Amino acid sequence: MSAVDLARLQFAATTGIHWLFVILTMGLVPLVAVLHTRAAYTRDPAKRAARERMTRFWGQLYVINYAVGIVTGLVMEFQFGLSWSGLGKFAGNVFGAPLALETLIAFFAESTFLGMWIFGWGRLRRGVHTTLIWLVALTAYVSAYWIMVANGFMQHPVGYEVRDGTAYLTDFGALLTNSSALVALGHVALGALTTGGVFVAGISCYHCARGARETELFRGSLRLGLWVSAVASFFVVVVGELQMPVLERTQPMKAAVLEGSGVAEERARLVAEHGPGDWVPWQDTVRISMDAMTLIGNTVSTVTLLALFLLWKDRLVRWRPLAYLMTAMVPLPFLASVGGWVVREAGRQPWLVYGELTVDDALSHVSRASLAVSCAVFVAVFVALTAVNWTLIVRFARRGPGATQLGATEPLGGGEVPPMSVVAL
Repeated sequence: MSAVDLARLQFAATTGIHWLFVILTMGLVPLVAVLHTRAAYTRDPAKRAARERMTRFWGQLYVINYAVGIVTGLVMEFQFGLSWSGLGKFAGNVFGAPLALETLIAFFAESTFLGMWIFGWGRLRRGVHTTLIWLVALTAYVSAYWIMVANGFMQHPVGYEVRDGTAYLTDFGALLTNSSALVALGHVALGALTTGGVFVAGISCYHCARGARETELFRGSLRLGLWVSAVASFFVVVVGELQMPVLERTQPMKAAVLEGSGVAEERARLVAEHGPGDWVPWQDTVRISMDAMTLIGNTVSTVTLLALFLLWKDRLVRWRPLAYLMTAMVPLPFLASVGGWVVREAGRQPWLVYGELTVDDALSHVSRASLAVSCAVFVAVFVALTAVNWTLIVRFARRGPGATQLGATEPLGGGEVPPMSVVAL
């Protein structure tokens, strides 16, 4: 493999694996926030205790995924300077601000709010404690917005001018309202909510099918997960279709590949504009990824909608094969999201900044041997972190609320003792 291929493989593998953490984090935290709010403002002590156990159980799974995922995120920023210095030289004046804001929000604001929420059980007033988890959810989506702004510039550069081979920001508003970023952000947010909903519904079905003692807890979680995933999976398909007009306007080659027509004409236009070169992305890869994402998305939408009707008279819970089918569906939204990521990133090749900077021109002056070593190390570390993450999630998910450690502290003296105090399980 060439140095370019190794650098691309390294970045594709690390960003793809990191994305699996991100989509579950974004999808799960709003559900935890909803559960926490319901628990905090429930008057009946028995219902409040059950809803608190529900919040702590799902909150712990969220914290595990976030904690391990944040480690994978640390590597992403460094790769731009290590392997893709050409991107910084050309677009650093435009590209750097969104990345810096995302780092400040994700690694400082979001982490701070989450830490306060984790250690605030039994110590903070219920209003303050509830606000913290909503702030965690808000900063997660704000962080995603800044990432999409940066990625949107790479997909469809706007609000800039090139002077002496360097891009300079001229219209910050155009950068913030880039259609390539905003429509994609809606698609990503709905995909994340679908992932979180299916995750909650699948684990809840697993415990209900096994006749767990916390049946009512998991039935409540199942209803929430199904409603969220059914609604989100329907609209994620709708918003996904809204991206095609944007692609036809901003990335006609990708649109031509997906539609299966006009590729030769678009190739001829690019050759005339940019000179000889291979301006066509990997057509089979893009099409297969698109087909897989579409098939999985429609399947999840159909199954979750049918599962909502089966909640009547507990048919979904009583018919164990159906319950285990919901559990088996947990990986599907992750696979669909990876397919969408491949379409978005591979479909713009060979451009790094579409129409302005190619991948070859952006590569740092790094030896092939160095890239081979770093690629092997990074991929191995990321795979190990993924294995650790899902081992912990599966272990705590199977053990149920009885093994939950989040919030397992006694309230401190002084001040109001909130109704979110720990309940012995």
